[in-house]
Amino acid sequence: MKNWKKLLCIGWMISIMSATLSYAEVTVPPHPIGEEWAAGGMLPGQGLPGGFLGAESKTLTAGNPVAGPAGTLPMGPGTSGPSVQGPGMGEPSLGEPGMTDASSGETASEGQQAPGETAAGGQSAEILTQQTLQEPEIAAEGAVLIDGATGKVLYGKNADQPFYPASITKVMTALLTLEHCSLNDVVTFSSSATTNLESGAVSLDITEGDRLTVEQCLHGLLMKSANEIGNGLAEHIAGSVPNFAQMMNDKARTLGCANTNFVNPHGLNDAAHKTTPYDMALIMRAALQNETFRRIATTQTYDFPATKKAAARTITMGHKMIYPSDSRYYEGVIGGKTGYTSLAGNTLVTGAERNGVQLIVVIMKSKQTHYTDTKALLDYGFANYTALMAR
Repeated sequence: MKNWKKLLCIGWMISIMSATLSYAEVTVPPHPIGEEWAAGGMLPGQGLPGGFLGAESKTLTAGNPVAGPAGTLPMGPGTSGPSVQGPGMGEPSLGEPGMTDASSGETASEGQQAPGETAAGGQSAEILTQQTLQEPEIAAEGAVLIDGATGKVLYGKNADQPFYPASITKVMTALLTLEHCSLNDVVTFSSSATTNLESGAVSLDITEGDRLTVEQCLHGLLMKSANEIGNGLAEHIAGSVPNFAQMMNDKARTLGCANTNFVNPHGLNDAAHKTTPYDMALIMRAALQNETFRRIATTQTYDFPATKKAAARTITMGHKMIYPSDSRYYEGVIGGKTGYTSLAGNTLVTGAERNGVQLIVVIMKSKQTHYTDTKALLDYGFANYTALMAR
């Protein structure tokens, strides 16, 4: 009897254990991913699925296996696109439509920039804007546009190529005169100053023995472009034209001019007398920092005194962009100088200010396009100043 009871108890226990094991094999609790994956939908937080699926994962549904030890997931039934990769297979690229940045949780929708990513494969929107700037077409052989405050080049065409400057040379002559003379100083003109000029050179009929103040000389130099005045100022300051030319070159070097050689104070033809658009812009930048230069270089009319050969007369500024009544007028011009010789062609240097921005344009070797080229560069600089300065 006792043995029978023991056998019955053992059989009962075996029966219970057998039923339990059978139940465990057929009962599969719902997967934490949910039913969306089984239907081929997007995984929640897709992009880093390996965080909750790995090599040990069991079958989810028929036809959607977790493939390989790395846990590569197919994109869902009926999808032929690339697989989403788990650990060991590389991370999905960020910034594509519908993909989530795992570090921030923010989704970069189509056309949107993902966090930490720049537009157009590493280019910022600012650079893209700069690349689309339409530079003006400049007819002159040499030109430059610089920022007056910093000297930064905003546009250049043969900016470092030497050209004949013609009378824009006189900007340097005026600058040195203002640095070494008082406006009330008197200049007495010599025979060499008034006769050492090529045929047809511009003058105010000043002859040996004429006396003018430095201020009168500067008006005649910058407004009328009188070449004998350049010679007279050179002799007054340095004793001779060659000595003054050396002063001009020394000053040019201190301003950063690397490709300039002056041999006279007026710019008349000489094979050795050359400068570049960029160097000339640096000279003009220095001159515009002098208030007296700016005042004289924007004077429209001036009463010039009588000399031995000529009565008192009114002279006018040669730079046409300062006259409101002229078709070439440009609002904001704060100084400039014209030039012309047969070798140099038309040359022009101009400074202008608008809304606190100062720009300087130099045009060299032009065939009567010096004003239109200057206007085009000033318009370009003022319209695109922020973008140009950021380049």
